[in-house]
Amino acid sequence: MSEVRRRQQHSAESLTPLMVDISNIRGDEWNIALLLLLYLLQGIPLGLAAALPMILQNRGASFKQQAAFSFATWPFSLKLFWAPIVDSIYLTRFGRRKTWLVPIQLAIGCFLVFLSYHLETWLGIEGTDEPQVVLLSAIFFLLNFLVATQDIVVDGWALTLLRRENIEYASTCNSAGQIAGYFFGYVIFMALESAEFCNTYIRNEPKPQGIISMPGFFYFWGIVYLIVTGLVAFIKREVQEYSSNTPTVTTIIHSYKQLLQILKLPSIQLLSLVLLTSKVGFAACDSVTGLKLTEGGVPKEKLALLAVPLLPLQIILPLVVSKISSRRRPLNLLLKVFPYRLMFNIIAAIFVFITPAMLVGSNIPSYYITVLLVLLALQQVTVTTMFVQWMAFFAVISDPVVGGTYMTLLNTLNNLGGTWTTTTALALVDFITFKSCSNATLQNDCSSQLLKMECEKAGGSCEIQLDGYYLETLLLTMVGFVWFKLWGQKILLSLQSRPMDAWKVRSR
Repeated sequence: MSEVRRRQQHSAESLTPLMVDISNIRGDEWNIALLLLLYLLQGIPLGLAAALPMILQNRGASFKQQAAFSFATWPFSLKLFWAPIVDSIYLTRFGRRKTWLVPIQLAIGCFLVFLSYHLETWLGIEGTDEPQVVLLSAIFFLLNFLVATQDIVVDGWALTLLRRENIEYASTCNSAGQIAGYFFGYVIFMALESAEFCNTYIRNEPKPQGIISMPGFFYFWGIVYLIVTGLVAFIKREVQEYSSNTPTVTTIIHSYKQLLQILKLPSIQLLSLVLLTSKVGFAACDSVTGLKLTEGGVPKEKLALLAVPLLPLQIILPLVVSKISSRRRPLNLLLKVFPYRLMFNIIAAIFVFITPAMLVGSNIPSYYITVLLVLLALQQVTVTTMFVQWMAFFAVISDPVVGGTYMTLLNTLNNLGGTWTTTTALALVDFITFKSCSNATLQNDCSSQLLKMECEKAGGSCEIQLDGYYLETLLLTMVGFVWFKLWGQKILLSLQSRPMDAWKVRSR
């Protein structure tokens, strides 16, 4: 699960402070505006990174290449391991948070400007070459590393930037700002960059390109990053949190010792194994289905725009789930939903299979969009329910003595469980997919874009003999049911029944 989706699923609880007493923000208006802006900027690169797999799919990237690019999302699942360093080393005179925020955001801005000049070439848009996926993966990994570090910094600054009575607005800024940034970087970019969308819904006279270009969009937000960072560096003063005698090295060592103490708990070790394996059954459906829909003829911009009607559902669902679940035994609802989410895998695969027959050329029937929207909404219900229940369970078991580190560790393990399964599922699709060129004179398995072009030049077409997506979906769904029935369900009930002492860190 992406970091942005995690923010969205907190949004219902996050937005409730705004409904309570808006007068409390007097004196903090500019600080709240700054937090909103910083979180919005954080969402832009995340949205752009989410758009790249769809663009790569349109450029004929294989699922093996999609798997390689998925490594670019890993920094958000690993940021715990460098967070203590960011939190402890700083220049007191410049500011604890600005020490990291300013150079990181300058680097992100320069990255985006740099990408605006080279990204189309690396994607193969200007010529007939294959996308340079390994290079793109490395670059976006570094970009996401910077964004994840910026997230650490802004989360920490939010706790001291606002007055104590307004601290609850920090999570509101987090959710609203990042969702807005992701919306600009993914939905708006995909729609306005598409010539088909702009010609159909915006222009009176068709043109061969969209309203915005990919280089122009990256360049614009790179300049915005640089301007905002300059203003923060020279105008915004940071309140000093600690004296210059803060023992930074000691603090870092202490933070890593806390992590080790938590990981040594037998209950945490067992829970870690659950978190790292619980998403195996959903991996093919969650990571490949959207790409298969694009491959089947659904325009990428239409898929992106479906996020708009789903947004209210994403805001309301966490609140509804938190109301109907048991506070003492939060995993009960998760265990009820788990099999239904697995069964949804098969429904999604069937829908992907019949998609080409439901589409009429480039026209997407309204009934198709309606059915797709309903299916996405049903999936969102199961995903959100399980996520909220995990968060509730983490909150129950976390030792308050090391609460921040405890929760961050559990969230990291939960995210990592989704990240490694996504990468693996994408990599396996091509491995178990068998294609051949219809031209019998060629020994061509159509395993790359160049081989596909070679087949087409010879007057043939690439035909799929066995589609690995359907086979993988079936196999992983079966693995998920076996995992759940024979092991996962029992282990989760056991973990939930353990006394609080089993989760506490022993002081040494």
